Amino acid sequence: MFLFLPGTKKEPKQLYQRMKILVVQFSSLTDVVLASPVVRILKSDLQHDVHFTTRQEFTSSLVANPYLDKIHSLERSFNQLIRELRQEKFDLVIDLQNSTRTKYLRFRVGGKSYSLNPLSFKKWLLVNFKIDLLPNLHLVERYLELIEPLGAKMDNLGLDYFIPEKDEVEHNWLPETHKNGYAVFAIEGAHSTNGLPINRMIELCDRINKPIILLGREQDMQIANQVEQFFQRGSDEEEKEIEELNKKSILFNACGKFSTNQAASIISEATWVFTHDSVMMHIAAAFKKPIFSIWGNTIPSFGKYPYRTQFTIFENKSLECRPCSETGYAKCPKGHFKCMNDLTFDFYLPD
Repeated sequence: MFLFLPGTKKEPKQLYQRMKILVVQFSSLTDVVLASPVVRILKSDLQHDVHFTTRQEFTSSLVANPYLDKIHSLERSFNQLIRELRQEKFDLVIDLQNSTRTKYLRFRVGGKSYSLNPLSFKKWLLVNFKIDLLPNLHLVERYLELIEPLGAKMDNLGLDYFIPEKDEVEHNWLPETHKNGYAVFAIEGAHSTNGLPINRMIELCDRINKPIILLGREQDMQIANQVEQFFQRGSDEEEKEIEELNKKSILFNACGKFSTNQAASIISEATWVFTHDSVMMHIAAAFKKPIFSIWGNTIPSFGKYPYRTQFTIFENKSLECRPCSETGYAKCPKGHFKCMNDLTFDFYLPD
């Protein structure tokens, strides 16, 4: 499948025939979004046929991607998916996850494959002993290093996120107060320790002091309702609390009301985006939004900070217990949650 032309011994010149390539990523929607430059470069620059396999719930974020020839979704049966993939007769499998399951998939599908080193031991050392041997590279750049043998070169275009036309959110869907510009606060986090406590969310919204759209999943609605209710004028006690803050944030609580693609559409029109360590941070990066990124028990050194966009990071670097996990927990293992409770919100938003 590879056509080699004569060159120097150290740097042989190579030309590659068109291939059918499968990109594999099941782990999270975040990692699917971070894989978008790989898909773009394989298709746009190298002219290969590009297929992608992931979990069914992530496919809606891929359906409008013009660089993908076909999507293969994992629904119920993993073996059924493998049978489907074997029929495609791929020339190359690019495994961006390299888990036990994806190794089995590569074995069953057969043929040549490239797989990412997950750096599991180095991450374990950082979490458990605070020994940092991780490369100073964003995960996207590690993805792109993986396809360098194909002749791929970094194009510096950042992430992609394509919204189907049916999921574009019209301006008339939003309140009048938000039609002349707004900030998004994406409150969702994969785990509780990825997100601010409610009192700190209220403090941040007050500090933003702009029209704000709260974005999140259905499971975030209860938290969002409490934040929203704080800024709604009601009892004398609530009035007093707002007066003490000396501001009144104008909130539109959109948690649970929009799909991921619709939330992406709202982010694409935002002036600023405040977000925890979540997929919404990377969707905002795809639209080159100024991002204010909030980190709790996880850290940017894991390689998943905002990619190729303007960003500010809020994190508590004074704690010896950070990071306590690569992902997160239901509650702080130490009980104090200082990584979020002691954060300082230091930023300025121009009028």
